Amino acid sequence: MGGKAVGLNPIGKEVKARLAPSNTQLGNGLEIQMIKTTGDAKHYAISAKIPEFSNKNRTLVLQYSIRFEQDIECGGGYIKLLSGFVNQKKFGGDTPYSLMFGPDLCGTQTKKLHVILSYQGQNYPLKKELECETDKLTHFYTFVLRPDASYSILIDGRERDSGSMYVDWDILPPRKIREVKAKKPKDWDDREYIDDPNAVKPEGYDKIPKEIPDPSAKEPDDWDDEENGIWKPPMVPNPAYKGPWRPKRIKNPNYKGKWKIPYIDNPEFEDDPDLYVLKPIKYVGIEVWQVKSGSVFDNVLICDDPEYAKEMVQEVFANREIEKEAFEEAEKIRKLERKRKLKGLEKKVKGGEEKEDMIVATEIDIETNTEGITVMTWTIIM
Repeated sequence: MGGKAVGLNPIGKEVKARLAPSNTQLGNGLEIQMIKTTGDAKHYAISAKIPEFSNKNRTLVLQYSIRFEQDIECGGGYIKLLSGFVNQKKFGGDTPYSLMFGPDLCGTQTKKLHVILSYQGQNYPLKKELECETDKLTHFYTFVLRPDASYSILIDGRERDSGSMYVDWDILPPRKIREVKAKKPKDWDDREYIDDPNAVKPEGYDKIPKEIPDPSAKEPDDWDDEENGIWKPPMVPNPAYKGPWRPKRIKNPNYKGKWKIPYIDNPEFEDDPDLYVLKPIKYVGIEVWQVKSGSVFDNVLICDDPEYAKEMVQEVFANREIEKEAFEEAEKIRKLERKRKLKGLEKKVKGGEEKEDMIVATEIDIETNTEGITVMTWTIIM
């Protein structure tokens, strides 16, 4: 469906599949291939068949880049790997998938990074709460799944999180569970510090008064004992008073640490050595809903070599500063346009004056499927 997979190594040592438009435009001497959402408040769906990829006894790497050119407000930017037969004309939200990965934004609260794996026909989301990037620059998202069921999630080539499928998805019951009937042993000493048993209270300590007459006070010259009574100096805190006596604290030689409920083997746990194995991947697809369009998907990569994926990020980001400068310039233009509209000072473009960069789009027109989902438009940006 409007896409192709290229770069398959026939010996299977290093497989690379890229989703790209079926034709190419050149801009400023550079070849640019992208997929872009182009209409607000719509579902988008597009898929491409790729050479079959199995991660049995093999590392799986899924990587792609996305740029949210718009203030997305609410919408997805994730990608899916599909197995089995897929009717691409009917591809949509109900189409089963093996892996869904990528950002999902809604307002200022939801900035979620999805990692959903399919196991025996059921989808399991990552239990961790990970956040995606929210600016308008290009960002790479990479998911690496290894034969030992360990995984890594990278953003822009830097590891954001890692762990194990056994722990971070509720796919299998946990290996270990708490022994709910366990009780702390009576002889368990969890006091880290104790009173020094050899400490002795100094003789006469309890006789030290809390307050004493102020030694610096003097009887006023006009004091009249007959009229005012016998003069007494005011009471002040006694510097020799140290409060109630307490023995000093020392480390408890019998301290065993804080008691914790022990873990035992879970009788319901049954290991699956192929937990990490997805059904053979045959398609890659994008299926999202967006309130505001303008998301640019690019650089889709499926392979078994994490280092190659990193090299790809570095290659694209070699022009990172150029992109930032272009973005800043575009933002300045947008702000100026807003001010002009607010002041009612819009000017007509005359000839070559104030002429903006042209956007050239090549579209592939595909019918709306039975689910009412608008098929994504290929867009080439110059």
